[in-house]
Amino acid sequence: MEAIVITENGSPSVLKLITRETPEVDDQEVLIEVKAAGVNRPDVFQRKGNYPAPAGVVADVPGLEVSGLVIGIGKAVTKWKIGDRVCALIAGGGYATRTVAHQDICLPIPEDLSYVEAAILPENIYTVWDNLFRRGKLQAGNGVLIHGGSGGIGSTAIQLCKSYGARVFATASSEEKCRYCESLGADLTINYKTSDFQSVLANEHIDIILDSVGGEYFEKNVELLATEGRLVYINATGGSKVPLNIFKVMQKRLEITGSTLRARDLAFKSALTTEIYENVWPLLGRKFRPQVYKEIPLENAAQAHQIMESGEFRGKIVLVV
Repeated sequence: MEAIVITENGSPSVLKLITRETPEVDDQEVLIEVKAAGVNRPDVFQRKGNYPAPAGVVADVPGLEVSGLVIGIGKAVTKWKIGDRVCALIAGGGYATRTVAHQDICLPIPEDLSYVEAAILPENIYTVWDNLFRRGKLQAGNGVLIHGGSGGIGSTAIQLCKSYGARVFATASSEEKCRYCESLGADLTINYKTSDFQSVLANEHIDIILDSVGGEYFEKNVELLATEGRLVYINATGGSKVPLNIFKVMQKRLEITGSTLRARDLAFKSALTTEIYENVWPLLGRKFRPQVYKEIPLENAAQAHQIMESGEFRGKIVLVV
């Protein structure tokens, strides 16, 4: 098979296409002929040496989600057969023409979705469902603030929150991206480069905030949240050390939580897969549509990372085989 390898930590230019052996399939795994792979910010962190793969996962091939055709199955596989179209959440190895995935963390590709669209579903949907719906306890009528609404996570979160009857607020870095968020269903958007989101939203009722920034956003988030509000972190690109007014948390009875996904165990991911199939899959193509920004050939993975780091994109970048 062919795979994109991180030859050393550094700039996008360290990503090289090489030939290597196809991975062996364990008893409960399927071998997938990859048609497309989603590009995610953790891939960039891994390339730079800041996000190593978990133990037992291929360490030098990035890629956390793929779509493709099942071309091999382990002897204990009962859920899939050769020829099935699937998308899968994986812990690494997605930037390749073949990869393996556990049978319990694969999902069928709906007939009206392409491989390209399906490839960008797993990482974002698993993240959003776990953090907003499980940890954030989202309910119809809740006010939800999504920081970075125009990216992969944001575009997924806006659509799913609206599908479940929430009022959605979003921040973005340009007027164009704000209009994009509104086209996905956001009720109110704020260009954080020209306006202070705390001031704009001061009179809105906000129950949940999904944040990947941290840093100076933390105190503003705490101020904006309503009583019994939930502040959910999925990253901290703006800084992980923040001042915490404990009395403010006590007075508002706030919940501050967050999570990572890649290193979670099989039982967790399997249960999450079942919930997503039951609650999100029926919405696909109706109330939710994966947002593809650009398709890039696998061998040009460096270009995909350059676009990712520039921030000049909306939705998701996809590598295609």
